[in-house]
Order: sequence, then C-alpha cells, then structure tokens
Amino acid sequence: MISFTADQRFIVTGASSGIGEGVALLLNELGATVIGIGRNEERLLAMKAKARFPENVFLEQKDLTEDVAGLPAYVKQLREKYGKFQGMAYCAGVAQVMPLRAVELADIHAIFAINYFAPVFMAKGFADRRNNNGGRSSMVFIASVAGVHCSPGMTSYSGSKGALIATMRSLAPELAPAGLRVNCVSPAFIETGMASDIERAYAEGKYPFGLGQVSDVANVVAFLLSEQARWITAQNYIIDCRGI
Repeated sequence: MISFTADQRFIVTGASSGIGEGVALLLNELGATVIGIGRNEERLLAMKAKARFPENVFLEQKDLTEDVAGLPAYVKQLREKYGKFQGMAYCAGVAQVMPLRAVELADIHAIFAINYFAPVFMAKGFADRRNNNGGRSSMVFIASVAGVHCSPGMTSYSGSKGALIATMRSLAPELAPAGLRVNCVSPAFIETGMASDIERAYAEGKYPFGLGQVSDVANVVAFLLSEQARWITAQNYIIDCRGI
C-alpha cells in the first residue's frame, strides 16, 4: 500500500481544480504534506477544505507564467518556507483546439508558457540539490495522450505536450546520478469540472469503460511519486482505455 509521512513534502501545481486538485487531495490522504499552487485563491481554499488532513495542506496563490525565468528562485523560496521537497507533481496546464489557419504566434506562446516553459523551469528549481531530499525524490508531469497520438486542430497543444514528454526523457538520465526520478503521465479525456459539454459530447462513445476520472490519473501519479516506483524513471504512462 502506498503511504507517505508528514515530513515528505510535495509541490502540486494546478492544485485548485481538476487533476491537480485530485493529486493534492490523494497525496494528503496518504499522509504527505502538500504545497498546493494555483491561480485561484477561492478554489485553493475549497480544495483544502476537502482534505483529510488540512493541517498538512499549505496554499500558494501564483500564476506560474508571470515570471517563468524566476521559477527556480520561487522553488528556492518555497523550500526556505516549508523545507526540502520529496517530490513535485506538475499538473497545471491548458488545452486548446484551433485549426492551423487560425493559429497565431501569440497563441503558441500562451500554450507553451504554462504547458512547457513553466514545468521546465519548475523542474530546474526542484532539481537543485538544496531544494530536494536527494535520492529517491521524484517529479511527475501531467502531459497528454495528444502529445503522442495527435488529432487535427491540436497544433499548439499537442506540440507543447510532445515537447514536455521529450524533455522528461532527456532530464531523467541527466538527473538519475543525483537519485532523482522523472516521469510523465499522459491522460486521454478526463471528466473534470472544467470540461465543456461540447468536449463531453465529443468524447462520449469513444471510451469502452466510460470517461476517465480524476482518480484514474491521481492514483498513477501517487504511485510514481512513491517508493514503490523507485526503479521507474524516463517513462510516459498513457492513461487511456481506447487501446491506441
């Protein structure tokens, strides 16, 4: 059984909703201390109110795209405030469906800022040996099945997630000598409060086991952050029941 202790601290980005919220709540339920980062303070407070051990949930309201280059320093500030970290789950991200003829450079920059640039610079901060617990610390990034099996109209989104997966595979062997593990989890369509009716209608009927749930992703993330996954790095776990 997966379990953590309160002195094992995990950064969870995107913790105010969706997969990030699910990961934060599960890690807390399993005994860990969670530093939940999100842009919406009200939603962060709502997440903490759901926690099994709210005394071990700490909230940080921040837009990670405001100063991407400064994110390593931000991680250092978090370490000075809370102590060294056992792991990080980068769950913040945005999706976009847009045909190539409508894509503008600004759109690509906006998608890459949160889906690719921010996780890379958060990883840079976490990988600093002064900020993590050393051997067996772990990072998990939420990518997407769209980064592997691409669909029309996903130029920017698929590109950002594919880049994240490729970067993870480069970081893993680079950081392995320091004992750090790096993996991705790539879900297909997941039922969240942010999914639109149009997205649900499009997904209905395509999944033989029904639409994916946040818990389907959070359970895999918790496993990869745990000691039970101590021999796993540089992997991209696709969460999808369609068999593609």
